[in-house]
Amino acid sequence: MSTTRQHPPGDLGREPEGAGVSSAEPVRPAEAADRQWRTLSLREATGIVPTARDFARQALHDWGWLPASTADRRAAAEDVLLVVSELVTNACLHADGPDELRIARSPKMLRVEVADGGAGQPAPRTPHRAGRPGGHGMFIVQRLCMDWGVVRVPGEPGKTVWAELAAPA
Repeated sequence: MSTTRQHPPGDLGREPEGAGVSSAEPVRPAEAADRQWRTLSLREATGIVPTARDFARQALHDWGWLPASTADRRAAAEDVLLVVSELVTNACLHADGPDELRIARSPKMLRVEVADGGAGQPAPRTPHRAGRPGGHGMFIVQRLCMDWGVVRVPGEPGKTVWAELAAPA
């Protein structure tokens, strides 16, 4: 886990300016082969977690992850939906709600980003105790993802919590 790197191993970085999309609009054609982004504003949303999951599910469908043709592909898609739920729920519980959900895919990985206005630092509860209620979100994210972290922009409030998952084979 890294909480200091600006761009993690997949090096997708932040969504390019002007390339934000809603639901099924493509990014710039030159970038479409390498990565595709989907962005959902959650500032005025109701039912935030189900809305975020539905948005992620639609992206996975559009990108061919769903419907899953194998058990491994189904598990990969379920992991993405669980990570989206955990990151969005953490923003709801600890940061006055998420501002935006971004999902990017490249041939080898998928990146989930949740931006919020909170100042807190997410971290897995240690020691993790499976029987203890609550506090499992970041432990789940850490277990399911190749890497995760937090990006802050100096001089600006809030943060973006990101997580990367391997694309199914």
